[in-house]
Amino acid sequence: MIVLLIPFMLLELFLSLKVGEQIGFLGSVMWIMLSFMIGMMLLQKSSQTMLGNMTALREGKLDMKKFQNASMSYLAAAVLLIIPGVLSDFLGVVAFVYSLYLQFVAKITPEQKNTHLNPQGDDNVIDVEIIDEHSRSDRSI
Repeated sequence: MIVLLIPFMLLELFLSLKVGEQIGFLGSVMWIMLSFMIGMMLLQKSSQTMLGNMTALREGKLDMKKFQNASMSYLAAAVLLIIPGVLSDFLGVVAFVYSLYLQFVAKITPEQKNTHLNPQGDDNVIDVEIIDEHSRSDRSI
């Protein structure tokens, strides 16, 4: 894991210095502050987003995989935007756009009737009764 972190940090530093040369010191400071504030705002609203995703999951608009992807990409976007740097901000924006895409798909998907909850029972489940041999009262000592 650390082997992947070192190239990421070096690329982050290189891109941040190159962009800083182009936009100047004040622009870099404003960029860092703005991305930090947006990341904090996303992190504060993450509970509302999770509730919306859970509602979409319950209504059958999202399956479990899309629910996990939408939730994790939203949190990853918030954390990546908080971290100062051009590459992390870019990756945070990509994760946020992916999260918005999944939430948009959930809003336009028609409601399904509890596809993940089968009230008639699952055909692959075998009902079994387990009898504990040690707790039977008719056993002689």
